[in-house]
Amino acid sequence: MSEMKSLAKDTAIYGLSSIIGKFLNYLLVPLYTYVLARTDDYGIVTNLYAWTALLLVILTYGMETGFFRFANREDYDAKSVYKTAFLTLLSTSTLFAVLVVLFQQPIANFMGYVNHSEFIAMMAVTVALDAFASIPFAYLRYQKRPLVFAALKLLFVVLNIGFNILFLVVLGKNDVFYVFLSNILATTIQTLCLLPFTMPKGGRFDGQVLKDMLRYSLPLLVLGVAGIMNQTLDRILFPYLYTGADAQAQLGIYGACFKVAMVMMMFTQAFRYAYEPFVFAKHKDRQSVEAYADAMKYYIIFSYLILLGVIFYLDIFRYIVASAYWEGLKIVPVVLWTYVFQGIYFNLSFWYKLTDETKWGAYFSLIGLGITLVLQVVGVPLIGYWASCGSSLVCYFVIMLLSYFIGQKKAPIPYDLKVIGGYTALTLGLLAVYYAIRLYYIHNTWILMGIGTVLIGIYLFVLTRKDFPLTQIVNRKINRTS
Repeated sequence: MSEMKSLAKDTAIYGLSSIIGKFLNYLLVPLYTYVLARTDDYGIVTNLYAWTALLLVILTYGMETGFFRFANREDYDAKSVYKTAFLTLLSTSTLFAVLVVLFQQPIANFMGYVNHSEFIAMMAVTVALDAFASIPFAYLRYQKRPLVFAALKLLFVVLNIGFNILFLVVLGKNDVFYVFLSNILATTIQTLCLLPFTMPKGGRFDGQVLKDMLRYSLPLLVLGVAGIMNQTLDRILFPYLYTGADAQAQLGIYGACFKVAMVMMMFTQAFRYAYEPFVFAKHKDRQSVEAYADAMKYYIIFSYLILLGVIFYLDIFRYIVASAYWEGLKIVPVVLWTYVFQGIYFNLSFWYKLTDETKWGAYFSLIGLGITLVLQVVGVPLIGYWASCGSSLVCYFVIMLLSYFIGQKKAPIPYDLKVIGGYTALTLGLLAVYYAIRLYYIHNTWILMGIGTVLIGIYLFVLTRKDFPLTQIVNRKINRTS
């Protein structure tokens, strides 16, 4: 019991620090869109941060997972495993940073930043520091030091926000250069604060251990690259595929409106930390297929509620970004559905993890990558960022279905399709009513939000009557306190 309480406490600390960190970072979106001089500037931020996410996966090349794998094996010395991983990531990250800084101008020319090679150098140093830090942060988790882990993660967020406010607001430097400067300063300070807790003590660099770790970790690189490209390829390829002269401006609009929809991702992630312990507590066996079925049902129900809330109150959420970006808000519903499918796909991944057939995860990611690539290459020159968000929607919808049907053959889980289908039909019906009224009858913002509130009330009424009965919850609370 004490071990379970400790696990629950650690999970809460890791989870809350992640949610709080993402929420605070999210506050930079309105800052950038309101303060940066042009939508082109936010397009640069969108593009280079997408590259950063991809490079981070490549530069860590699965070593974090490899470290946990071998540090926990009795036939390996954990200290030697850590020192080997630490020195290897330090070497490869340093080499990457040095090479990019030396050849920053040719790289900048290729990426379309001819007059701003300094952006490339700053990005390289930042991602190199992040890649190296992945192993020390993994070591903190291995040592079961969640408070130090959370404090250092939040330190970066606070510093990054602080530097951005200092440069962009206090000093009035409305230039994208200071966005990247803030990031590199915050990352450097975080890394310096991290090292005293994680410098290798004891053990030795072991070439055989490195070979074993690479043999285990490098296949994960393929899966990781395919997965992250499904999430970032739209923002990486857009400047190369869009045929108009305002490619960076259009990318900035797309990136900002994409961020508006991320409200849903943060809410559903927060809900996952709340409902997963609740669901699994209902089942003595944590591997119970019924537990996974319940987890899926509650995830979908809550995701639909968030989706309806964001769409019905989009006239309020639009103020997250400046008015110059509002022309792209029509993509928000598409992005919201993409997040729904992505979350369902994540929940479906239990089957191949439980059966140790993780190769299917790689297959699905590669299929999704192919879909994303083809649709963007064909569509972006024709319809711009609509093809970018549409390709993500189709990608996750297809691999979600593939994972479900193959998973039901390999390791059947009794998902409650009747209930899930009922809420899907209810959600689509409420959206149809809302859009019919909005398009043909009423155009007043406040009245439309009032109608949206009534429609959400209908959803909540069904929810509380069928799958989350408030009377039972209240009675249970009363019985506990009496």
